[in-house]
Amino acid sequence: MDDAGKLFLGGSRKPDDTLKKAEYLHLKFGNRHGLVTGATGTGKTVTLQVMAEGFSAAGVPVFCSDIKGDLSGIAAMGEPKDFLLKRAEQIQFADYDNAAFPTIFWDLYGEKGHRVRTTIAEMGPLLLARLMDATEAQEGVLNIAFKIADEGGLPLLDLKDLQALLTYMGEHAGEISQRYGFVSKASVGSLQRGLLVLEQQGAEHFFGEPALKITDIMRTSQDGRGVISVLAADKLMMNPRLYATFLLWLLSELFEELPEVGDPEKPRLVFFFDEAHLLFSEAPKVLLERVEQVVRLIRSKGVGVYFITQNPLDVPETVLAQLGNRVQHALRAYTPREQKAVKTAADTFRANPEFKTDEAITQLGTGEALVSTLEGKGAPSMVERTLIRPPAARIGPLTDDERRKILNTSPVAGQYDKDVDRESAFEILMARAEKAGKAPVPKRAEVEPEAAPAPREDSAAGRWSLPGFGNDEAEEEEAPRKKAGAGRAGYQRETVIEAAMKSAARSVASQVANQIGRALVRGILGSLKR
Repeated sequence: MDDAGKLFLGGSRKPDDTLKKAEYLHLKFGNRHGLVTGATGTGKTVTLQVMAEGFSAAGVPVFCSDIKGDLSGIAAMGEPKDFLLKRAEQIQFADYDNAAFPTIFWDLYGEKGHRVRTTIAEMGPLLLARLMDATEAQEGVLNIAFKIADEGGLPLLDLKDLQALLTYMGEHAGEISQRYGFVSKASVGSLQRGLLVLEQQGAEHFFGEPALKITDIMRTSQDGRGVISVLAADKLMMNPRLYATFLLWLLSELFEELPEVGDPEKPRLVFFFDEAHLLFSEAPKVLLERVEQVVRLIRSKGVGVYFITQNPLDVPETVLAQLGNRVQHALRAYTPREQKAVKTAADTFRANPEFKTDEAITQLGTGEALVSTLEGKGAPSMVERTLIRPPAARIGPLTDDERRKILNTSPVAGQYDKDVDRESAFEILMARAEKAGKAPVPKRAEVEPEAAPAPREDSAAGRWSLPGFGNDEAEEEEAPRKKAGAGRAGYQRETVIEAAMKSAARSVASQVANQIGRALVRGILGSLKR
């Protein structure tokens, strides 16, 4: 699978169906990204498994999503079945052997893998707006909310934190509008309803702590193989927008956290983005521009991104142009759009005089593909009609017992499986409201206890004072002398309490910013640069 810096993909064939030569993906061009396309049932998942196995064997960590559950078999040793042995013989794969690969399973819901979480702050306003299908005006309100949280020292960790802040903004829309621009109560209300929908769809499981550490998906095993991180996405696919937003967030985190390495001899990580059409479907122009920018620049971080989808038309041309390694399975051409897709796919390959590419695409069998990879000085190879090599691991899902055993012996076992509850915007709002109004503080639901952080030392120095919060003792001592504003201040305290109590009714997800009290530095997709 790894022959002098190359990954064996399969054997190409001559027009008379005899073996022509072995087809490889060069490791040094693995970070130049790629595309795997083809109709349902043509072998895309097996091709993804073959590539993941090859990168792992070469010591490259892999992250991929398991849409149907079939990919989980990569953690178990394959079986020498007749059709696999026949394929190995056809392509003269003499070294074919069965093997299992080091695997970590992840799951946003914590059912089939270790929990994956991030915070509202790390998600950022742009991706959050995409997740909520927010309008331009609503996205503007989200940006103001994040700005207020940054300047006011209010860590946004889960849906409840953002809900409390939005309620506060709605009650103080006039004052906030004077500083940051118009904040419509209608937009705030729509965002609050959007948060409720997200909660009902299960997004509350995704926001909180402990947040995923990027280093945990960039592991190698003791024998030097890259660990394959498999995201259980069968349930997650019930909410396609959450699925696509999560993977895009993870891609942006890799971009923000990893240092520049140029063009290494092999990638530091390979990221497979299955069902890639969900990322680009109905995405606003600004998001598409950011995705293009991330894909273009993340190559120099040593990360290769491989999009898997049915139709090459699912990927915008600006992104498609950056995908150097191509594997094209069969496409059907029954409708005008499908015929256009075949022509588009054919035009992206370097032509081979031995066959017509557009005709070959419609004639490929299962497990057969047109392959073109970068070679030499980075130029694409001539497209070849290729039989994809058989995978070494199992084709098909693990049993529940097998998955449970792998989870129990995982190198991250116990690190992400319990919620952590620390101080965040929700607690700060309630504490300030109680201090100002001496009102009882509603209790939050019990979660796994963690060592409580030291009492917060609030200071107004260098920070905007939020209306009605009573940010320091001097302000409270001076309050009786502000007769003109006394009545209004009392009203504001009441609305903060009301906001906190409304938010307390929401279900708890988990919770707290990694660094409290500093201005948040936001990256290319508006997320928190940790």
